[in-house]
Amino acid sequence: MLPTIADVLALETVRRGNPRVVAGADRLDTRVRWVHVGEVADLAHLLRGGELVLTTGVALPEDPEKLAAYIGELAAVGASGLIVELGRRFVRELPPAVVKTAEEHGLPLIVLTRETPFVQITESVHSRIIDIQLEELRASEQLHEVFTELSVEGASPAEVLAQVARLAGRPVVLENLAHQVLACESAGRDTGTLLAGWETRSRAVAPEERTAYDKASGWLVTVVGARGQDWGRLILVCDSPPSPRDMVLAERAATTLALGRLLERHQESLERQAHGTILHGILTHAYADPDEAAARARAVGVPLTGRRLVSVVIRLTEQAEQALDGQAELGELAEAAAAACRDVRLPALVGTLDQDRVGLLLPLPPRTSVEPALTALAERLRALWQPGSAFVLAAGSVVDSVRDVRRSFLEAEQVAGVAVRQPDGRAFYRLPDLRLRGLLHLLRDDARLQTFAERELGTLLAHDAQRGGDLTRILRIYLDSGRNKAVAAQRAHLSRPAFYDRLRRLERILDTDLDDVESCLSLHVALLALESFRRDTR
Repeated sequence: MLPTIADVLALETVRRGNPRVVAGADRLDTRVRWVHVGEVADLAHLLRGGELVLTTGVALPEDPEKLAAYIGELAAVGASGLIVELGRRFVRELPPAVVKTAEEHGLPLIVLTRETPFVQITESVHSRIIDIQLEELRASEQLHEVFTELSVEGASPAEVLAQVARLAGRPVVLENLAHQVLACESAGRDTGTLLAGWETRSRAVAPEERTAYDKASGWLVTVVGARGQDWGRLILVCDSPPSPRDMVLAERAATTLALGRLLERHQESLERQAHGTILHGILTHAYADPDEAAARARAVGVPLTGRRLVSVVIRLTEQAEQALDGQAELGELAEAAAAACRDVRLPALVGTLDQDRVGLLLPLPPRTSVEPALTALAERLRALWQPGSAFVLAAGSVVDSVRDVRRSFLEAEQVAGVAVRQPDGRAFYRLPDLRLRGLLHLLRDDARLQTFAERELGTLLAHDAQRGGDLTRILRIYLDSGRNKAVAAQRAHLSRPAFYDRLRRLERILDTDLDDVESCLSLHVALLALESFRRDTR
């Protein structure tokens, strides 16, 4: 991390010049990229930004307007500050025009009241900058080795965070875009205290850079994501400003987490890997032409053309996941599903979709009934699968084209996500029982849904968090009451004038019209989504 103006002023070589800040005292935290000595008035075009300029002023113009223009040009190119040595050009103080213009532009302006060799200042500052860069390089090399090994070993997020906490000696937290904690390493601190009111505190920290230190909270925050798809934040909780090594550590850890999410795969047979690749290509539209997907499936013995296509998702129940090693057992479940398909003479693409689900694409002959085929498959799989290891089998709508398979899989995923929480013993599950709450619950980990909820409700949630308000509850009561203000006021235990006043405040905060049906619908969906995020962390 580059030194600040304040750091430069603290150097012994600068202190010998008896420095005095005459403008921009509130900007002394500005970073200094380099130090440049310049006496000419048209200096700005030689700078690139971040330079601390040293001058005696001997070649500066006499005209106050030209002096003001000189200051304005330095500020415009991003100079970090200006140090003027008094005695040669300006004897006891700078012209008022110089000080005034620097203050207006927020340019730190310092005078040296004693003669000081500029070469000593430049050597001191440049040595510090180079030392910092070398420190960052050494830290980067060390951390590169550590996190490369973690990536190669396929370390889990918990293992990555444990390594971060060990290296930094600080607590570290991984959260998603809805500010829900995914993993935490407390570094010896009380975890309950560390995470108390986490969502509210996290919403208040929103740096503009991808990696930044927030002084108010003491958090070093870096965004986690890859391929342009951010899905979380890594937060290092600091008692003091982080060092350059801490910055590198946080960024390397975030990269490792992002790569781990991209590269995570189960150990599967070559057949399952091949089937999984085709399924993934169909679901992500990786194939420009559906015929390409059909050709690839046909090459592994699964004809898709001229068939009725049924998407199936299989998930272990929560009890089974707790009893088994989820990563290894899911691969075995996929193999068992493939064997069940062969036993009931149903050719199918079978592969794991992620760490929770096995996917099947069943191509049924035109006159084959769907229900008996699914029943036979489910019964055979239960006979083959480990006794006591329960699962649910969910099916999507029947489609006639590879183009529509993705929609069918989404339906099956939705059904499986709801059924796995309260299975009732049926052979298989279909979509008609699923409603909006279940759909939002299934999508709760999707960064796009989290982003939607934040976009709709972020300003309101931040307002309530900062002021300890209850406007989010008022909005929910109003929407649950069918936008009937009288009924909503009664449910909120408020008089009508007081309730109407809160609605007006809601409209100002959300910048929306609460009489608009579409706006209210979006807000209601966002509230339901928010409930699904919070319910999942209880």
